[in-house]
Amino acid sequence: MKILIVEDEPDLRETIRISLLKENFVVEAAADYFSALEKVNDYDYDCILLDIMLPGGSGLDLLRELKRLHRSDSVLIISAKDSLDDKVEGLELGADDYLTKPFHLAELNARVKSVIRRRQAKGDVSITVGNLLLYPDKRQVEVGGIPLQLNRKEFDLLYYFVVNPNRVINKMSLAESVWGDNIDQADSLDFIYSQVKNLRRKLKQAEATVELKAVYGFGYKLSEV
Repeated sequence: MKILIVEDEPDLRETIRISLLKENFVVEAAADYFSALEKVNDYDYDCILLDIMLPGGSGLDLLRELKRLHRSDSVLIISAKDSLDDKVEGLELGADDYLTKPFHLAELNARVKSVIRRRQAKGDVSITVGNLLLYPDKRQVEVGGIPLQLNRKEFDLLYYFVVNPNRVINKMSLAESVWGDNIDQADSLDFIYSQVKNLRRKLKQAEATVELKAVYGFGYKLSEV
């Protein structure tokens, strides 16, 4: 799961980044309005942590841009501004939650997991496709009630496929969603093939009623057998 932190305070931004990395999220950061705008135009995120007061512009304007693009990224506003008008405007523009600074990291982590769950799992604590059952918060998978052992990257790949069922996903989108936007520095995307191959093998061995199908020249998609 991929998180974008939009926060201009370097120490707070780094503290949040380290905390979310410990929760096994892929984390990216932007320090001002324009770098954040560039990222949201180029990449999809499971959750955006958004400060309102930013160098170069307002976080609320970034929310308007997300709304204009019909994006489904979850948004958690983190701001020192605690006025009712700011909260109402942010929520009306599509934010999922509002957390006032200062806050405890434990609460932030809980809020992040909550908004991701509500948005992508439609409010459920688990996601079911065929006989496959995922618990995003616990990072656990079951096939027909039997636990399936996956490493971190395999789980992240599977989760990305599960929340995008029957959608053809190219290698770059997979790489960006699981490894972050620094993936553009990689020499090739051949490692994606290896990760998908391992995941397909584990699903088949567990007799899952879903499979990852290769779409020649495009990428992969998750379909029920």
